[in-house]
Amino acid sequence: DFLFFWGAVFLITTTLVALLKKENKELTPTKEETKGITDTYRLLFSIIKMPAVLTFCLLILTAKVGFSAADAVTGLKLVEEGVPKEHLALLAVPMVPLQIILPLIISKYTAGPQPLNTFYKAMPFRLLLGLEFAFLVWWTPTVKHEGGFPVYYYVVVLLSYALHQITLYSMYVAIMAFNAKVSDPLIGGTYMTLLNTVSNLGGNWPSTVALWLVDPLTVKECAGAQDQTCGTTVAAEV
Repeated sequence: DFLFFWGAVFLITTTLVALLKKENKELTPTKEETKGITDTYRLLFSIIKMPAVLTFCLLILTAKVGFSAADAVTGLKLVEEGVPKEHLALLAVPMVPLQIILPLIISKYTAGPQPLNTFYKAMPFRLLLGLEFAFLVWWTPTVKHEGGFPVYYYVVVLLSYALHQITLYSMYVAIMAFNAKVSDPLIGGTYMTLLNTVSNLGGNWPSTVALWLVDPLTVKECAGAQDQTCGTTVAAEV
């Protein structure tokens, strides 16, 4: 129902824009960014060859490796330890106002000449929250009882998620502000798209690797089975 409703809203609004919004033909750009898809890729290639851009891309491709396990695996491990999925989903609701307000607050600190300072300052706190998430997963089985989990446990989870959102958005807004600041105005769209795509990739590939490594790095023991290991998926099923 949720997807159907917003899908309908999306279709209606975009159709109205297409029908009612007209381009201002009197204004002509002083210089076209590109003339076609081939020119666009040539332009992207020439941008990425620049030493400063190449160094920056390497930075943002590797900067989020330290957060990958905490970001990608914590929720799954909490579910594995018995936290109901619907309860975790409900905890996301109070995060929505926070996610709206945070960029407005953080943008005040990233509007200056050095927006990446906020990125650097938030990084150690986000790394520490990764350790806190690991402790949370370890602590979860000890507070579970027959009726589920106590209220104070969900308060701790909610506060942990809120602090994580603050560090996450501090880094996100800072990197977006920096990308906007350094992009050449003549090719701003192409430049911004390139840097933002690399930034998104820098967050996605470590999470994928972290999820892939969960099984190989998980130590399992077989209870009540002599001379039987649970090191592999097949052995665990047996």
